[in-house]
Amino acid sequence: MPEGILEKQVSHWLEQQVPNFESPVDYQLITGGHSNLTFKCEDATGRAVVLRRPPLGHVLESAHDMSREYRIIHALRQTKVPVPEALGLCQDKTVNGADFYVMDFVEGVVLNDAVIGSTIPAQARPDLAHNVIHILCDLHDVDMDAVGLGTLGRKEAYLSRQLNRWNKQWQATKTHDIPEMEASSALLMERIPEQLGASIVHGDFRLGNMIVDQGRVEAILDWELCTLGDPLADLGYLLNNWLGEDEVVGIDVADQPPTAVGGYPSRDTLCELYCQRTGRDLSNINYYRAFQHWRLAAIGQGVYKRYLVGAMGEDHGVDLARQKEGVARRAEAAMELLQTS
Repeated sequence: MPEGILEKQVSHWLEQQVPNFESPVDYQLITGGHSNLTFKCEDATGRAVVLRRPPLGHVLESAHDMSREYRIIHALRQTKVPVPEALGLCQDKTVNGADFYVMDFVEGVVLNDAVIGSTIPAQARPDLAHNVIHILCDLHDVDMDAVGLGTLGRKEAYLSRQLNRWNKQWQATKTHDIPEMEASSALLMERIPEQLGASIVHGDFRLGNMIVDQGRVEAILDWELCTLGDPLADLGYLLNNWLGEDEVVGIDVADQPPTAVGGYPSRDTLCELYCQRTGRDLSNINYYRAFQHWRLAAIGQGVYKRYLVGAMGEDHGVDLARQKEGVARRAEAAMELLQTS
């Protein structure tokens, strides 16, 4: 039995909550680590659902709010955005030691890297790219108030709030000087573009958080960073994860995003499609790309320091030098985009 599942209580809860779900239940960890844990739960008939719960030993529940994630995918079921069907939320900690929710299991593959990305036939890649960008447009077109998500967060001043938050994170976890981090931070604060409207913002919109089947996106996953704010932040994030063949660094394809295998439309094409659908001005899109590189650098520095001081327990095979280098590389990428925008 994988850690994080109290078999007897959870199986009983699933039988009560999911129609026609029958014990015994087989539990398999799909993704683990220090983010939310995801389990595939297959019943005696072969019916499968997915259970999401916070990481083990986590004490700050606000950072892994299961009810919030459940609320988001439950609300989006009535929109064009593909999400798994939300089946139930459990906030009784006697059942599994922490809140959790259950959603339907969606068949397909998650394109985590270029190795898995290479399984998508070359002729299917352009259509998949169009599908991805149209889903992003659909998400940003959702009437947040109509679906009950209008109170998910503050709608205005998204960038300034994010910059303040991650600047504090950077200062609190800084272990060494990265001149590009300080310089890009100052430029980002100085050049904040006017936010034109607000939308639901996924926060981690990339192929690695999508289930793909036969060249189409069947479900968008991992809504834990979702909030309200500037929609162009999502587009900037997607573009940063949309590497072409000519941008591949190193030889380990497992470290490259799925688009690095080639055959996908360019970033410019994605921007054209997004602009045609939404009418939004993308003249400042490099700012948003720089912001996302800088933000991930701040996040990465926090992870680096926690491992460095042993706050994460065992190192889980983490290469600290590589983690440190990744923070600097993100900061450099942010600065380069700000200098060319």
